[in-house]
Amino acid sequence: MPRVLLTLPVVFLLYFFNLTSVGLLGPDEPRYASIARGMARSGDWITPRLWGQPWFEKPALLYWIEALAFRLSLGEELAPRLPVALTSVAFLLFFFWILRREFGERAAGFATAILATSAGWVAFSHIGVTDIPMAAAFSAAMLVSAGWIERGERNWLSAAAAFLGLAVLAKGLVPVVLAIPMAVFAGKRLLDWLRPQVLAAFLVVALPWYVLAFLRNGQPFLEQFFWHHQVERFSSDALMHGQPFWFLIPVLVAALFPWIPAVGLLFRAHFYSDRRRKFLLLLVVFGLAFFSVSRNKLPGYVLPLVPPLAALAGIALAEAKSGARWVLVTSAGLLVLVPAIAAILPVALASGISRAPLPAVHWTWLLPLTAAAVVWYFDGRGLCAGAVLLLVLAITADVVMIETRTFPVLDRLASARPLWYTVAPVSDRACVARLHRSLRYGLNYYSVTPLPDCHAAPREIEITQDPGAQPRLVNAVAVPANYGTTR
Repeated sequence: MPRVLLTLPVVFLLYFFNLTSVGLLGPDEPRYASIARGMARSGDWITPRLWGQPWFEKPALLYWIEALAFRLSLGEELAPRLPVALTSVAFLLFFFWILRREFGERAAGFATAILATSAGWVAFSHIGVTDIPMAAAFSAAMLVSAGWIERGERNWLSAAAAFLGLAVLAKGLVPVVLAIPMAVFAGKRLLDWLRPQVLAAFLVVALPWYVLAFLRNGQPFLEQFFWHHQVERFSSDALMHGQPFWFLIPVLVAALFPWIPAVGLLFRAHFYSDRRRKFLLLLVVFGLAFFSVSRNKLPGYVLPLVPPLAALAGIALAEAKSGARWVLVTSAGLLVLVPAIAAILPVALASGISRAPLPAVHWTWLLPLTAAAVVWYFDGRGLCAGAVLLLVLAITADVVMIETRTFPVLDRLASARPLWYTVAPVSDRACVARLHRSLRYGLNYYSVTPLPDCHAAPREIEITQDPGAQPRLVNAVAVPANYGTTR
C-alpha cells in the first residue's frame, strides 16, 4: 500500500498534470483531433475526414479513442490528449507485470521506472498523436511473445496476435515489419501463428476497418493509404521529412534521457544469457536500422524502440554488481541540463532549434547535483532501489518545473490557441494570407470551420506571419489587447 500511495501522485504529475495548459501543437495533433472530432459528430467511424474530405494518412485507432473522448465532451485539448495519456499509463502497468513474470520484480521495477520517466515516453504521452498507441500495442505484442520465444509457451500467443493487430490498426504495416526479429527468433515455431485461434485474434482486430474503408472508398483508399503513406513514406522524400541516415540515433539517445548512461551496462557479452534478451536487443537494432534506411524520418519513429531498450536497461541495472552507482549518479547529474532544455524548448518548437537563443546560466541549475550526491550515498549503502526512487522523484520534479514554467511560453509561441482567441471576435472578416503550416492546422482546428485563404477569398482582415516571427493581423479595425494570452 505505501508503494501505491507513492506511485499515484508521481503518475499524476508525470502524465496528467497540466495536460491542457498548452494548445494543440504541430501539424499532426490538431489534424488528428479535427478528424476525431468530425468522426464523433458525424457518426461515421469508417472514413476519416479532414474538414469534410477523406484523409487516409493513418488508420482509425487513434481517431476512435479520441472520438469517444469528444463524445464525453472532455474539451478541445483534453479530448485528444487524455486517451493517449491513459494508454501510456495502462501500458506501463502491463510493462511492469510482464517483465516481473519474465525477469523478476526488481528488474521489472527498475525498467518501469526508466521507461516511465524517460523524456521520449513522457513527451509523447502529452500529445494526441499515433506514436504512443502504436508503440504500446507493438511492445505489448513483443513482450508477451518473450515466453513463447524462450520456452515455447503458447498460452499468451493469441494475446500477442491481438496486440499486434492493434498496432496495425494504429499505424498500418510498420508494426508487421518491426516484428521481423520475432520471426527470426521463432524459427519453425513461427507456424504457431497460423493456428486458427492465433491467426483469428490478429485478423479480427486488424482487418475489419481496412476492409470496410476499402469497400466504402475504393481505389483512392488503397492509393492514398498504402501507396502514398506507407510505401512512399519509406522510399520517397516527397513528404518532406527527409533526414540523414544517422538522424534517429541521437533522437533515440535523447528519448532515453536522463537514463542514457544505463545503456553502457548493455555492452557486456555475458548479459545476453538467454534468447529473450537477445530478442529485445534485436528489436532495437533492427528497428533503428529500418527507420534509418527510410527516406522520411520523424522523432516519433523511435518510440517503439524505447520500451525494449528500457527493459534491457532495467534488467542490467538490477543485475549490476559494479557500475550501477556511476550509472545512477551520472543520470542524476544529467538533470543539470533540464533548465537549459526548458528555456530553449518553446522557441525550438515554434521556429526551429537554430533560432533558439542560448539561455543565461543560473546557479540553481546546479541543484540536481545535490540529488546526484544523495544517489551516490544511497547506492553506497546498498540501497540501489532507494537511489532509483530518488532519481524518479527528481525527474518528476523537473517535469513539473518544465510544465509550470515552459508550457505558458510554449502555448504562446507554438500553439494556435492564442491566435484563435485573437481572431475569434473578427473571424467572419478574416482570411489567412501567410501562416506556418503548424499554426494553420491549429487555427483550423480551433475555428472548426477553416478560415479561407486570402488569395481565394479576400477579406478585410488578413492573418500573416513573417519567417521566424509571430503571426499578426493586418488591416484590422481593432486588434484585441489580449493577443498572445490564453484564457
